[in-house]
Amino acid sequence: MQLISINIGKEQTQQRKDYIETTGIYKMPVSEAVKIKSLGIDGDAICDKKHHGGVDQAIYVYGGADYEWWSNELGKELAPGTFGDNLTISELESAQFNVGDYLHIGELTLQVTSPRIPCGTFATRMGDPQWVKKFCHAERPGLYCRVIKEGVVKAGDAVTVEKYAGETISILQMYRDHYEKEMSAETKQRYLNAPIDIRSRTDLEKELNKVS
Repeated sequence: MQLISINIGKEQTQQRKDYIETTGIYKMPVSEAVKIKSLGIDGDAICDKKHHGGVDQAIYVYGGADYEWWSNELGKELAPGTFGDNLTISELESAQFNVGDYLHIGELTLQVTSPRIPCGTFATRMGDPQWVKKFCHAERPGLYCRVIKEGVVKAGDAVTVEKYAGETISILQMYRDHYEKEMSAETKQRYLNAPIDIRSRTDLEKELNKVS
């Protein structure tokens, strides 16, 4: 695999029903090498910090294989960054990953923390009110990652995958479970034993504490 593109978004407004929102989802490829830090890429806009960004969602990765599937599904070519991804990686299929898996790109090391859950901002960006449902059913969510080791990357760099050796859960299962009304205490504990993102961990801990 190789890094196809590095994509950065500036603050931009879009019309959401009866209001205007500011978003960083409109990301464009850059030609120069970029340093990826613990909180992501300098200059990459994160406007909804309640739901996006932070150390466990520092980088959003989408795969060339998943983009190819969508291009066939939609009947049009999709440029890197269309889905708000910071890094577009050839051949990558997000549903094949587990929480905790590592991506090595040169000196940079990323660790997968969670799938991307589609929202209204994403649907508006795609110009399709049914987009959240379509993206959900496709089960190609992309990967949110934390930065384990900072590094400079550029388009064309080789990408290698290192599978996580500890207790984990698949990205696809985590994605499906998000839409379930209820999870057992045992399933919730499985999540807490895996290196999931802090937002998911906090929510699960609250739910388990209520039960106990």
